[in-house]
Amino acid sequence: MNLTKSEYHLTITQVDSDAVSLLAAHCGLSKQIIKQAMVKGAVWLSRGKYTQRLRRAKKALKVGDTLHLYYHPEVLAQTVADAQLILDKGQYSIWYKPYAMLCQGSKWSDHTTINRFVETHLTPQRPAFIVHRLDRAATGLVIIGHSKTTTAALAAQFEHRQLNKQYRVIVKGEFPKQRQTIDTDVDGKTARSHAELIEYDAQHARSLVQVTIETGRKHQIRIHMASIGYPVVGDRQHGDAVAGDPNLQLTACFLDFTCPLTQEKLHIALPEHLQPQLAALD
Repeated sequence: MNLTKSEYHLTITQVDSDAVSLLAAHCGLSKQIIKQAMVKGAVWLSRGKYTQRLRRAKKALKVGDTLHLYYHPEVLAQTVADAQLILDKGQYSIWYKPYAMLCQGSKWSDHTTINRFVETHLTPQRPAFIVHRLDRAATGLVIIGHSKTTTAALAAQFEHRQLNKQYRVIVKGEFPKQRQTIDTDVDGKTARSHAELIEYDAQHARSLVQVTIETGRKHQIRIHMASIGYPVVGDRQHGDAVAGDPNLQLTACFLDFTCPLTQEKLHIALPEHLQPQLAALD
């Protein structure tokens, strides 16, 4: 059995078999492994100008189609905790994304992404489109669109900064009592964050801080907190966390936006038990 990362590409010359059987013969992998890879989004079908994931083992093939299998055993073996539904508005829904769940799949799979989870767990079943993203290590509120029109309307609010997203983080050290504004560039681009102390744990020298960002640079909060001497607990990339430390303590806790269906102003708060808690790290 092949246990290494591999790519396979097979152009269909005759349609006397199904995709699973053809790939099994071409790759030397078992049909069971290929079916599992197909369910997890590692099999693709190219037809003409279009390439998309192939999930149905019995989908009819045509001469000239190309099958692609992106086989990565470590990726396919990954598991994550379930996302949790916070609000369902029909044309869009709001979810809690847990640690390690992705907001974007790759050619190797999409089974640990939040949109795939939503597609397979929401009732009634609907397509799921990403409106905005959270880092893999971050947790918190994510909006998922269920129609292209509503997704575009929500995405426009993000683009024009009409949607306010606030985070809570646990940082190392005693954060100042006065509100802090951080203007440190991120990846050479201007970035601004505002941070306020919520609570301080003197025993463990940790602070719970609420952060609002004016710009959405990658890892902006983590970089900004570290730049002023208060790294986010669990940050292995920009802080000083090491193996065995808690997961990243950075959560998108609040959303303020206009409902694209009713035009009402909405304030969505993550349930407290899903927010970062100083006591939970004792």
